[in-house]
Amino acid sequence: MITVAALYKFVSLPDFREIQPRLLEFCKAREIFGTLLLAHEGINGTVAGPGEAIEALIALLKSDPRLADLEHKESHCDENPFYRMKVRLKKEIVTMGVPGIDPNETVGAYLDPDEWNEVVADPDTVLIDTRNDYEVAIGTFKGAIDPQTVTFREFPEWFRQNKDRFHNKPRIAMFCTGGIRCEKATAFVKAEGFEDVFHLKGGILKYLETVPEAESLWEGECFVFDNRVSVGHGLKPGNYDLCHACRMPITEADKQSAKYLKGVCCPHCHDAMSGERKAAFAERQKQVELAAARGERHVAADVETLREKKRAEREARKAKDREREAL
Repeated sequence: MITVAALYKFVSLPDFREIQPRLLEFCKAREIFGTLLLAHEGINGTVAGPGEAIEALIALLKSDPRLADLEHKESHCDENPFYRMKVRLKKEIVTMGVPGIDPNETVGAYLDPDEWNEVVADPDTVLIDTRNDYEVAIGTFKGAIDPQTVTFREFPEWFRQNKDRFHNKPRIAMFCTGGIRCEKATAFVKAEGFEDVFHLKGGILKYLETVPEAESLWEGECFVFDNRVSVGHGLKPGNYDLCHACRMPITEADKQSAKYLKGVCCPHCHDAMSGERKAAFAERQKQVELAAARGERHVAADVETLREKKRAEREARKAKDREREAL
């Protein structure tokens, strides 16, 4: 049984470059795979390995007084979902692209899941979903504003264009999947001059895990960045699958579309994809199925789907830029 641990903490780590080699060596020696990001502002990442190895890693991290209260979320699977271990040095542990925004200096107030409903049910609260458009599309909190961003880097521009709508409201509450994006978003919003700013501690996942469905204000399912694709209340696996070409969540109805071909395209990407790329994806899908028949996993397919996701994000950003220029 493999333990998967997702973790993050905003904390000043001026020596993050020195931490990297020690952390990488520790993980490799214990067959821990995944990715950890280190930056001056903290640590973020997801890793997987034997239970005792993950336990040892968390203990190592917490032995640093700056990370003593580090929180992490665990799940389990039969085989390691990662193939290598990477510890990367970054400018930010979650990319916003706005210089000077540091949650270690200024950040909004946490709201526990059991406090969340009372605050966001107030019609005077501005409720903002800080996730990307494809995540929001399959579920969000009732009454939440969807910024329709393709990546988190677009959030600051969206907020600046819309903040005049919020100045007469007493508070702003934000949320995301696990808490890291909305935490950084609160730092940005406070820097823009707003005082009463809140974010959901532990994110949507902690809310769905702890708040009874009968009391929940969540509508739909929550997109997750692993092979479950989506989860519902109680973190039960949801009803969505993933298009392995564009990485968009798809329903059973999408699979019945003439524009869906397993591993090749779906209604979201069919019309935008060239014949050459469809042929390449068809060949990849063939190799995936042949590997599965041999009881193996096709590593190159996983790498290519991540590349395609990045490619699709770039194209979506360019399309939005063209739309703005046309106005």
